[in-house]
Amino acid sequence: MTDIDTWLELGGLAAGAGGLGYAKARAPRVYWSLVGLPVTWGRFTWTYRDTMEVCGLTVQPSGFRAFVRRNVVRAEVRPVPPKVRRVRPTPVGLRVTLRLPAGLEPADVAASSERLRHAWGVRSVRVMETKPGLVELRMTGYDVLQRVRLPRTARPRGLVVPVALREDGTVFERDYRKVPMALTLGATLSGKSVYQRNLVKGLAQLPVGLVGIDCKRGVEHGRYAPRLSALATDPESAGRLLDALVTEMEERFDLLALYGVSDLWELPDEVRPVPLVVLVDEVAELFLVTSKKDEAARDRTVMQMVRLGQMARAIGIYLEVCGQRFGSDLGRGATALRAQLTGRVVHRVNDKQTADMGLGDIAPDAVTAVTAIAPDRPGVAVAGDTSGGWSRIRTPQTSPAEAAAVCREFAHLTPVLPFLAPFRPVAQLAPPMPSAPPLLKPRPVTE
Repeated sequence: MTDIDTWLELGGLAAGAGGLGYAKARAPRVYWSLVGLPVTWGRFTWTYRDTMEVCGLTVQPSGFRAFVRRNVVRAEVRPVPPKVRRVRPTPVGLRVTLRLPAGLEPADVAASSERLRHAWGVRSVRVMETKPGLVELRMTGYDVLQRVRLPRTARPRGLVVPVALREDGTVFERDYRKVPMALTLGATLSGKSVYQRNLVKGLAQLPVGLVGIDCKRGVEHGRYAPRLSALATDPESAGRLLDALVTEMEERFDLLALYGVSDLWELPDEVRPVPLVVLVDEVAELFLVTSKKDEAARDRTVMQMVRLGQMARAIGIYLEVCGQRFGSDLGRGATALRAQLTGRVVHRVNDKQTADMGLGDIAPDAVTAVTAIAPDRPGVAVAGDTSGGWSRIRTPQTSPAEAAAVCREFAHLTPVLPFLAPFRPVAQLAPPMPSAPPLLKPRPVTE
């Protein structure tokens, strides 16, 4: 009987260990809640002071405090670390609010984030300033970007489109009211096209007009034709389309002046024009020319795009510019255009200059994170903003057929805009695939 009990206990332990191993691999949130969170919380509590002291995140105590500790408490005077104000668990990690002592700044804590990550055994540590003197350590317990699935509550609304998942488990959204213009960069097979598909999939469900500029003969945007109000498939038609958009921008400004307002959303509902999102795929094709006689048309196209980026936010026209590479050597107007594109999302790139052009002017620390993206993790990118903050994100896998199906489903939301009628695409059925030759050659029947 004793042997049977022993074997049952061993079997229970093996099953429990196997269950934890399976949960760690297939259900990391469950494993984190059961095992990872208690272990990490305990490690943080017991090693906090020593870790901060080793990482140089302490300051000498004031004279009064040192006097009290030395003469009243009769204890050793030690450097003072940031005071822990709050510890809050999350489904993917741990968030700790610290009160910084005089002499420390958030940049000091951010510079030691890698050392803190290794000391507490977590996946990542991000430092965010919440208030003057307060910082929040956002720890991630496991690789959230391994399997990306957006929450069911993340749905398009207003002009907000959930696109990807951040490494801290929160949803990365494209909010066109807050970040009207954006630049997305990425090399071939980096996941840039998947990011764009998720964006189109969300925008197609909103009451906005979609304008596509795809100088690769429309191979990317052509499948979205049922939901597009306009589509340009070569540099010449792209130039004419941008001219039409600039003319519409000037007319909308006249409408704002007529009603004495400075923003599209201040207009009455009955006269408010529909918002437009201009999707530019492979922006380098608008800069590159093969002969000198085409330079004048190229310069005009680029300047019209710069004008849209500079002024079109107020009248509800938003730019979403994508490309494999972006640098000042593309030609005149490249740097001016980049300066108008507030949002930046950079996937894996082939050269450091593209990463610098994408993020170097707003978040220099993020350039190193971009160059560290592995080729075997498509969809991983670094998203930055003008506040200097940045985060790693990853878009869920979306096939071209899924994005095209959503565009067909919501084709009834496509607004009819007379000024875009000459550029309205016609949805065409794919030509039938040629049938394969028979494997067996037929032979005539003879008597």
